[in-house]
Amino acid sequence: MAKPAPQKSAPAEPSKAAVCYEIVDRIAYVTIDRPEARNAINPAVRKGLIEAFSDASVNPDVWVVVLTGSGDRAFCAGGDLKKNNENAQQGKRHVVPMTGTDRNVFETVLETYKPTIAALNGHAFGGGLELALSCDLRIAADHAKLCLPEARRGMGANFASVLLPRMIPRGIAMQMLYTAEPITVQEALHWGLVNQVVPSAQLAQTVETFARSLLKNAPLTLQRYKHMTVKGWELPVASALRLDAGPNPYLSADRAEGVKAFVEKREPRWQAK
Repeated sequence: MAKPAPQKSAPAEPSKAAVCYEIVDRIAYVTIDRPEARNAINPAVRKGLIEAFSDASVNPDVWVVVLTGSGDRAFCAGGDLKKNNENAQQGKRHVVPMTGTDRNVFETVLETYKPTIAALNGHAFGGGLELALSCDLRIAADHAKLCLPEARRGMGANFASVLLPRMIPRGIAMQMLYTAEPITVQEALHWGLVNQVVPSAQLAQTVETFARSLLKNAPLTLQRYKHMTVKGWELPVASALRLDAGPNPYLSADRAEGVKAFVEKREPRWQAK
């Protein structure tokens, strides 16, 4: 008796990437794409962000990085608490910050030695705010709020507890950490926590215009600034001045081009060399 022909199963639908990464005209666009979960950070998001920023950091085609979230409800709601609870019920150990087999995602973003811009399309809570803090600049939609709710969840806000008091007055930082109360982006603008607040409908164009304005400046100089400011943050002035970290713009072809363009009254043609 002949065997029946095996049935072919339908090809599986390709799973949607949790993080979208695209490079267009020297700008890398990194988008957390979980709008149904308010762009909360789960393992796939963490992995996608680490991969995207690790590439952007060394990719010669990337001069500026823009990070945002899908939709307009949240930039990033922080850690995926439903997944955390599920893991806890299964007896899985929670990964402690700065441990484990993967790089820390916030540190990965912080150590991307190119200009990084967080486009806050919505609320940035918990790890979402820490993600924004790890970027150099923050431009926010006017309806967004910022919050570190970890004190109400028994968590630790490890990254924010270190960076936030270095970025804004210590008393304000401690108030945010202790109370777990959200602040508006207008309050954040007052304290210098965000650089600009715009209507939601104007956010994408505002960020795009700003990012493209950075491309007019020497890329090696901007990378040098990033290395020096991150690596020299808490060093004594005399030590920081001697770091000589990052690419050396003083001996670059771009420096010669910048001077020549000024003398010839034209726009410089940067090569990142």
